[in-house]
Amino acid sequence: MTLPSYRDSRSKSAPRSGAAAPRRLRDRGTAARGASAAAVAAAVLAACGAGTGVPRATPHSSGPGVSLAPPAASSASRPGKTSRPSLAAGLTAAETAKACTNSSKLAGWSNRRLAMLTIAVPVSETSVSDATSEVSAGAGGVLLFGSKAPSDLGTRLTALKSRVPGRLGLLVMTDEEGGGVQRMANLVGDLPWAAYMGAHWTPAQIQQNVKEVATRMAAAQVNMNLAPVVDVDGRNVAPGKSNPDGWRSFSGSTSVVSKAGVAYMNGMRDGGVIPVVKHFPGIGGSTYNSDFGPARTLPWSTLRKVAIPPFTAAIKAGAPAIMVANNVVPGLGTNPASLSPTAIGELRGRMGFKGLVLTDSLSAKAISAAGYGVPAAAVQALRSGADMVMFDLKGDVGSQTSAIATAITNAVSQGRLSRSRLIDAAGHVLAVRHDNLCS
Repeated sequence: MTLPSYRDSRSKSAPRSGAAAPRRLRDRGTAARGASAAAVAAAVLAACGAGTGVPRATPHSSGPGVSLAPPAASSASRPGKTSRPSLAAGLTAAETAKACTNSSKLAGWSNRRLAMLTIAVPVSETSVSDATSEVSAGAGGVLLFGSKAPSDLGTRLTALKSRVPGRLGLLVMTDEEGGGVQRMANLVGDLPWAAYMGAHWTPAQIQQNVKEVATRMAAAQVNMNLAPVVDVDGRNVAPGKSNPDGWRSFSGSTSVVSKAGVAYMNGMRDGGVIPVVKHFPGIGGSTYNSDFGPARTLPWSTLRKVAIPPFTAAIKAGAPAIMVANNVVPGLGTNPASLSPTAIGELRGRMGFKGLVLTDSLSAKAISAAGYGVPAAAVQALRSGADMVMFDLKGDVGSQTSAIATAITNAVSQGRLSRSRLIDAAGHVLAVRHDNLCS
């Protein structure tokens, strides 16, 4: 993600030192036999509502859901034989519900609607209504930009969420890492740089302080944080063009980062916010900041020893989402990791991650330097195994969103992106919000 405009009071100074506690947190406590195959199929289709319109309810709404009542038993019987109730008639509500899955429901959606669910739309936190058209069209999330949130942000986001088709969830994301990378500290409290947390706080303290911030984020209707950073980088510098991490990293020690990253992640979850672990497979020690140009990580053989363990620890602790970097990984191909089936394949395959995979911002100069515009990069990211794509708040966001959705739908119709992969990606977006289309 493009680095926020670091607040001058933080970007020009080192992490807080000594025993000074973070401002505003210092004093805070902490879902037939005897019957024809057609009858059975009809019962299953009725349960799933296959091919029907917009899903009507979710576990988070009180609206009417799809009826799970089994169809009436057939009275037909053959002469001389004892009449039996059909298998379809014998299905219990629970058995019928099992026949319906998010994937089976998504199979009835148009390619365009599926595509929209994989897009996070950037919007200013001071003008979230600007994303109303995109949210009404089914965008899977919005990404807040800014450095000072309005006091009524929660009310504004509640109004925006009311525009989501089918009353599904909406991912409302922000970068609230700590230190100079905070967008709404005025509402939710201040966290120090990760480097300070890693050096001065125990994992329990990290988890508690982060929980307090997350609780306030959730109260303001923000439900996803693009943090923690679990890159291993011990350089004592502010992040910038030559080093994307610096104080954003908990430590140069793999062990410290592993423990602190899990603590931060758990603190977010404790407060009701979905954490996003980043930047896979680890950009500590990178040659450059991918936001500003092509960048390479350390060799894959080195990353496996130094940078991968914090991600492994997070996955073992139940990480719901992971962001993939835009850096090229020597030893894993020549494309940026976010566009690389090899890199994402390591995450999905060898490491066994089953959650949501997000790209870093596809507006990064490293992406354009690799020969991709944002729409084409979005298609390549989905082909490679990513589930959700992001881009920056600049230019005409509405046109950019439409161009991305069109590129994805065209790729499916032309056979360059499989529909099953698109359905799988959309399913991961629903899963991270616990949206159940069959409820």
